[in-house]
Amino acid sequence: MNLTDPVADFLTRVRNAIRSRHQKMDVPASNLKAEIARILKEEGYITNFKVTEEEGKRVLRVYLKYSTDNQSAITDLKRISKPGSRVYLGKDDIRRVQGGLGISILTTPKGVMTGRQARRENVGGEILAHVW
Repeated sequence: MNLTDPVADFLTRVRNAIRSRHQKMDVPASNLKAEIARILKEEGYITNFKVTEEEGKRVLRVYLKYSTDNQSAITDLKRISKPGSRVYLGKDDIRRVQGGLGISILTTPKGVMTGRQARRENVGGEILAHVW
């Protein structure tokens, strides 16, 4: 399967898994997706993730997080920068997501980080997605 936008595919699979109330989901692994999963875990949107090897292919397994009343920790995810229209922000242009309730995920020269971390580190970058 040829994917032009693996990040959008990853976000869509997370969204679909949440709507179906799955406990975990698998996607083809990449370093970028693993970094996005790391941020989602650090920010408390997923319980865990791990990269495993299945049938010779790397697989990223994401364990989704729900509250006691079965509400997902992730309300929604939105892809911002797309292959056909990239969105880059300077450090001063990084805004809060959902009034500070969500996070933005950026790729910066210092690696993949949240908008908050990017402001703290004084770097801008390509804004991959918003999660809230």
